[in-house]
Amino acid sequence: MTDLPTHPIRRKQPGVLPAEYETLRERGIGRVTLPTGKPAWMVVRPEYARFVLSDPRFSSDKMNDDFPKMTPNSLNKLKYCAPFMINLDGPQHTELKRPVIQEFSPARLPPLLAKMRVAVDERLDELLSRQDRPVDLVMEFSYPIAWRLQEIFLGIPVAELRKMRDNVWDLLMRTATEEEERASAARLNQHAEDVLKEKAKNPGDDLMSRMIQAELDERGEVDWYRLAPLMLSNAQGIHNSTATMISLGVLALLGHPEERATLLAEPERMRVATDEMIRFYSVNDGTPMRLAVEDVRIGDTLVRAGDGVVVPTLPVNRDPAVCPYPHQLNLLREEPTRHLAFGHGPHQCPANRLVPELMEIVYTKLFERVPTLALAVPESELTYKYHSIQAFGPAEMPVTW
Repeated sequence: MTDLPTHPIRRKQPGVLPAEYETLRERGIGRVTLPTGKPAWMVVRPEYARFVLSDPRFSSDKMNDDFPKMTPNSLNKLKYCAPFMINLDGPQHTELKRPVIQEFSPARLPPLLAKMRVAVDERLDELLSRQDRPVDLVMEFSYPIAWRLQEIFLGIPVAELRKMRDNVWDLLMRTATEEEERASAARLNQHAEDVLKEKAKNPGDDLMSRMIQAELDERGEVDWYRLAPLMLSNAQGIHNSTATMISLGVLALLGHPEERATLLAEPERMRVATDEMIRFYSVNDGTPMRLAVEDVRIGDTLVRAGDGVVVPTLPVNRDPAVCPYPHQLNLLREEPTRHLAFGHGPHQCPANRLVPELMEIVYTKLFERVPTLALAVPESELTYKYHSIQAFGPAEMPVTW
């Protein structure tokens, strides 16, 4: 069996599949080495990916000592916090995820998107009022929109979300001794509790307000400690993938002017185009990881209990079984593809309906209001970086109009 370099396998260009993935294409599964030095299995075939992500014999419990980890000890520091939804299995996961899923119901999603339409227009008003150009689209448009989404969805001010992100980072990456860990965790949990209590005094039409009220209705009091991880997980990195996808989508549309004109003239096609961009770039490539808790066969390969399994979405979504010509970004596909950019199974991202619709709003409003938008430098001069452990996109993107 062919060994691969250490996972995560890094991209050099956002839309180019690293060649190392193709060495696994025929068999669909093979070995990789994690940054900790431990081995794990990697699957790149769609049917194998769906199997791993939906079968209860593959666990998401990152607190398990055998779980495949990127660093030896950082995830263990989450022992000072209440359980995070994404790290739980079975009924525990379902219980915490249910109120989040309800936020994307046919009743609640349209009002959220309406607020985002206003937010996008407000951001464009500010950009168009500027006399100085070029403007860095990454920092002046993509990230502000991503942060504003979190602010509206959670009902928590951006400043507090940023502080939560920094507090999580301090705990996971900047502590070495148990004393430092405890002190950092205490700051993190206390800040989260303070923010939630302030939210309780000023409820609104948002997730955290509804969860606080649900706690009061069911228990007569609020377990602030239990609610904190939902805010903390959102503050930690979702804005990175959202912002990166905004930047990459704008770059793709700038590079395909004829297709862009068609999409603006036939707006009903923009939804499929945004879904295609999400598939093609698969920005959350390194997220799905699991631990086998029983011996399981994946195809003809026996995966033993205690083995880690990595499911990178980029090579999975470039498999010919997903769509014709999977390495081609086809903005005019007739139908959306059955991709796994949002994961699959019980842990599928609950925002899988929100994100394509939000991207549709962002791209449409941007190019309708700024039809002369253009890169201020040749695309070949753009540089790319990882904005988080997985969100790979333009480091900056100077544009003018």
